[in-house]
Amino acid sequence: MNKQEFVTFIANQHSCTKVEAEKTVDMFTSSIIDAIRENNDIFLQGFGRFYTLKVAARIGRNPSNGQPVNIPEKIHPKFKVGEKLKDGCNK
Repeated sequence: MNKQEFVTFIANQHSCTKVEAEKTVDMFTSSIIDAIRENNDIFLQGFGRFYTLKVAARIGRNPSNGQPVNIPEKIHPKFKVGEKLKDGCNK
């Protein structure tokens, strides 16, 4: 399901317009991104947890020539599924 299909799904489920549904989706996603950027974990009871994981800098290898390559430190966004979401998928 792409974004527009999801917006239509929300609009049908909650008897609202597609414009309102799209604003809701955009607000949710941009708020998650902003909070994660500020190193805040977001815990939505039963749904899941959005958080970040810092991956340390390391030395890798260029596969074409075998030369060492510096891989810089990165921050990866993560999501851990909550029980209600997990149970909802298995009914």
